[in-house]
Amino acid sequence: MPKQKLSPSETAIIRELIFPEPFDHIQTETGLSFGAIRDDLIKLINHGYIEVHDEEFGPGPSAFYDSDNIERFSYKATKMGLKQI
Repeated sequence: MPKQKLSPSETAIIRELIFPEPFDHIQTETGLSFGAIRDDLIKLINHGYIEVHDEEFGPGPSAFYDSDNIERFSYKATKMGLKQI
């Protein structure tokens, strides 16, 4: 799969997600606004570059997430996502 051009904010987010990290970690480390992170996370999830983790349902990626409460989840870059940076 060819490398897709990521925005600087998307690259910054993926760089923070070597391990599952909560939303507030992403916000603190990148300095991005809530809305910018939310938009980038949704795009990166839809491209398969990051996976959603919901501790409420146990370890491992979750098949579902609530985009209206995106700050409730943790996120981890996928192998495909890491190859983009």
